Amino acid sequence: MPAEDVPLPQDPADALAAVAALRRLADQLEDSAVEQAMRAGWSWPDVAEALGITRQAVHKKHAKRLIAAGVTLRRRH
Repeated sequence: MPAEDVPLPQDPADALAAVAALRRLADQLEDSAVEQAMRAGWSWPDVAEALGITRQAVHKKHAKRLIAAGVTLRRRH
């Protein structure tokens, strides 16, 4: 959808609040999906490819949280 077709609230504060809310939701969805994938035995490269980012980026963003959640992380062989 072209940017000009995206309906925006008239008030810029409302539009920016919507952007912030969508970012929070996207982060929550990513956290849940990454945890689900790792619990299912996916590797860091598998998750990174699915997200379109590097293995290092996904590891840096999620490893500590996953370890704290008790997820067993795959090691490279």
